[in-house]
Amino acid sequence: MIWGAGGIGCYYGARLQLAGHQVTYIARGDHLQAMQAKGLSVQHESLQFNGMVRAMSQQQLQQDCRCKDFDLIIITLKSTATVAALGDLQDWLRQGTCPLLSLQNGVDNEPLIAAAVGQARTLGGLAVRIGGHIEQPGKVVARGVAQVLIGAWPSAEAAAAVTGRTDLASWHKLLVAANIDARLSDDIRRELWRKLLINNGLNPLSAITGLDTRALTSDPAFARAIVAIMAETAVAASADGVDLGGADVDEMFALISGFDAIKTSMLVDLEKGRELEIDSLSGAVLARSRQLGVQAPLTELVDALLRRQGVRQAGG
Repeated sequence: MIWGAGGIGCYYGARLQLAGHQVTYIARGDHLQAMQAKGLSVQHESLQFNGMVRAMSQQQLQQDCRCKDFDLIIITLKSTATVAALGDLQDWLRQGTCPLLSLQNGVDNEPLIAAAVGQARTLGGLAVRIGGHIEQPGKVVARGVAQVLIGAWPSAEAAAAVTGRTDLASWHKLLVAANIDARLSDDIRRELWRKLLINNGLNPLSAITGLDTRALTSDPAFARAIVAIMAETAVAASADGVDLGGADVDEMFALISGFDAIKTSMLVDLEKGRELEIDSLSGAVLARSRQLGVQAPLTELVDALLRRQGVRQAGG
C-alpha cells in the first residue's frame, strides 16, 4: 500500500505494480478521482507507466480493507500529515502486523510511527536523488536516480534486541527486484539527518526565492548560505545522538550540486498553495538547537521569512 500517493509515492507504486505486485494507492481530491476514473500515468527517464490502478481514499480504506490484508505499507505522506493520519488509522493499524516504511521528509516521522505501531513494525527510510510531482490529476512526472535507503529503526544495533522484528532483508530484496535502487543502512537515523542537511539547506531558500536546486548551488552567495545552513543542521543533529561534521556537509553539498535542476517539493507546495513542511525541516533544526542551547541564525532567518511568506499567501 502507498499511503499518500503523490509524486514520490506514485513513482515507487508504479515500479512495484510493474513488477507484478498488487498495489493500493491512498490519495485524495482530484488526483484520486482521476486515478479511479482513468488510471495513473508516471513519466520518468527510465519508466513510462500508464495503466489502471487500485486507488481509494483513506476513509474507503478503513471501510473496505483490513490492515492484515497488506504485506507492507509505504508512507509517502507529507510530514505535516503524519500525526493526524496515524491518529485516524491507529486502531485500524493495530489490527495488522505488517511493517510501515516511511519515505518522508524530516527526522520526526519514524518516532511517531514507532509510537503508533511499535518499533518492531517500524522501518526507517528515505527517498534520495528524486524529484516527483503531480503535474495534473492522475499524471506524475519524476526525475532523478530515485534511490531508496531503508533500515531498522532507529539503527540496526538498537533494533537487534527488539523481538518480532520485521525481516528487513526480504523487503530490500523485493524493492530491488522491482527495479528500485534500494540500499540497506545500519544507521538509518544518521541517513535521515544527512538528507536533512540538503533539505534544510535548499528547500526553504528555494521556496523563498523561487529558484531550483541548480540555480541555488551555482550562485556563490546562495551556495555560501546553503553550506552555512547545512553546518547549523549538522550541529543540531547531535541532539538526537547523531554525529555529523564538515565532511558530511561537504559531501551533501557536492551531491546536490551535481543533481539536475530540480524544483524542490517546498517550492511546488508554495506554488500550489499547500501547507509547507516548515516544522519538519527548519523547525526541526531550530527545536534541536534550542534543546542544545546553541544558535542557528541562518536557519532562524529562512524559517521566519518562509513563515511570513505563508502568512502573505494566506492573505494575512
